[in-house]
Amino acid sequence: MRIVLLGAPGSGKGTQGEKMAAHFGIPKLSTGDALRAAVAAGTELGKKAKATMDAGKLVANELVYGIVEERLAQPDAKKGFILDGFPRNIAQADVLEGMLSKLKAPSISTALHLHVEDEEIITRLHSRALKEGRADDTEDVIRKRIEIYNADTSPLLDYYKKQGKLVTLEGKGELEVIFKRIVAAL
Repeated sequence: MRIVLLGAPGSGKGTQGEKMAAHFGIPKLSTGDALRAAVAAGTELGKKAKATMDAGKLVANELVYGIVEERLAQPDAKKGFILDGFPRNIAQADVLEGMLSKLKAPSISTALHLHVEDEEIITRLHSRALKEGRADDTEDVIRKRIEIYNADTSPLLDYYKKQGKLVTLEGKGELEVIFKRIVAAL
């Protein structure tokens, strides 16, 4: 099971991805979490990524590629994995397939899309920002992230649909109900 999670920021990918990882016994790699950890730790990667992230923009591909390839090469990812936040566009999806080929690993099996309306996402992310004190979730940054997602990432839906790998599910509702939909679909 090699899954790419797709959905706008705040669609529930992180929460559902963690539940899926525990349920299926495979690791989840969230590039956003990995980048935020690097920023918090003050690593070279974190310093490079911080200004870009604070502006609500996407971090340079080379930094993301390094994180992903290093993680996918680890032994626990051999039996499968869940990617959250990567790929973000068709070029990255092609790079991912190249990484998997280089690692002699099978191709992505499923692209799971959690669909949530933009206004619901804004409400969710505002709430999360207040609860967690996340500086990267101001309203302007949220709107910019959604705009970037809609322009750059949503074409991945067609990319994976043409390959017969896309599964789209409603991402609004109770967490357990959404999770049951996911498990049933996979």
